[in-house]
Amino acid sequence: MTTEPSAPSLPREPLGDPHLRRLIVGQGLAAVVDALFLIWLTLFVLELSEPGIATGLVLVAVALPRAALLLPAGVLVDRIGPARVAAGASWLRVAVLLALGALVTFTSPSVTTVALLAGTLGAADAAYFPAALAMLPAVVPTEKLSRANALVQGAESGGDLVGPAVAAGAVAAVGFEATLGGITAMAAVAAVALSTLVRVVRRGEGAGDAVDGERLSSARALGAGLRYAWREPVVRGMLAAVALINIAVVGPVLVGGAVLADQHLGGAGSLGVVLSGFGVGSLAGSLMAGWRPPTRRGWTVVGGVAAIGAGTAGLAAVTHVVAATAVASLVGLGSAFLGVVIVATLQERVPGHLLGRVLSLVVLATVAFDPFSYVIAGLLLPYGTTTLFLVCGSAVLACAGLVAASPAIRSLR
Repeated sequence: MTTEPSAPSLPREPLGDPHLRRLIVGQGLAAVVDALFLIWLTLFVLELSEPGIATGLVLVAVALPRAALLLPAGVLVDRIGPARVAAGASWLRVAVLLALGALVTFTSPSVTTVALLAGTLGAADAAYFPAALAMLPAVVPTEKLSRANALVQGAESGGDLVGPAVAAGAVAAVGFEATLGGITAMAAVAAVALSTLVRVVRRGEGAGDAVDGERLSSARALGAGLRYAWREPVVRGMLAAVALINIAVVGPVLVGGAVLADQHLGGAGSLGVVLSGFGVGSLAGSLMAGWRPPTRRGWTVVGGVAAIGAGTAGLAAVTHVVAATAVASLVGLGSAFLGVVIVATLQERVPGHLLGRVLSLVVLATVAFDPFSYVIAGLLLPYGTTTLFLVCGSAVLACAGLVAASPAIRSLR
């Protein structure tokens, strides 16, 4: 993957590059679309049927294709280029949203039909996520990757922070059809912005998919990516840390946080305040990671994992919504800061012909273990929220110790 000849030589700050501005607009809007649509979909399915299994099935219909297709999508990204895949996935998202909008406006769709269309969106997401991450090194110089990642992930964090409230408010104010129309319009703008980068991010030679001039099969190409990730201690350690954090934090914070709010923080409504604190912390962490990129990345990774573990364990001791919000902000800040550092490090270190496959593993480690995290939270909740948060926080702190024991990660600069 290369950029236009003049791009690397521009002595500008990241936002001075028009290509990066379009990338931030496209990916930021795409994140807002995801956040808005998830709330819209949940509310719409509740409108179609009584609360219960139907809502869960539709959300599973989104999650399963997303998780199942991530690794093949990584191969596709490396073969035809991240910009083409990201633009194609974005236009597929627009097409599905248009089809869903037509059904909602002119018919009374069944839950099954909505689930099928939602599953197609999940497939589009599987292609989009690794492609979006792999685009950045082809748009900005290596030395500015941390700052550029912070801008992109900050835009995404902002979308996650405001998206749910905006979606719920829009549905209440103008209805499902108009709200979905607005979401579709934003998705189209994002697709246009990302499509303009197809000529900037040229297709690589795909050398990693060839042996003696012969292109590898998709299965062998995927195997090559998996072997690289396993053999490289930095990649292996970072993937393991991301996966463990996802398992030990997502379920406890959401499920355990809801129980904690109801029993100790003044009611279920306080959960929204706590989660908002997490969102604000995530936004701050992304921006901090870009404003002052760490000089000792290895120890920064260790510190980020430790901060997440300490924050999760700290939820066991909170008895007031202010304290809980402050602790959740710490977890969000550590998570976002760590995310920027890990992604930027992999973008710099992984060979370009393997980048899509490795980043698809990062996304998989982020999204695929949610069900296990919810199961763990459910198994530990009968013993109380104190036990839940202490056990899960301690697991993350132990992970920080294991990461610190890796010479390859400790020596990262």
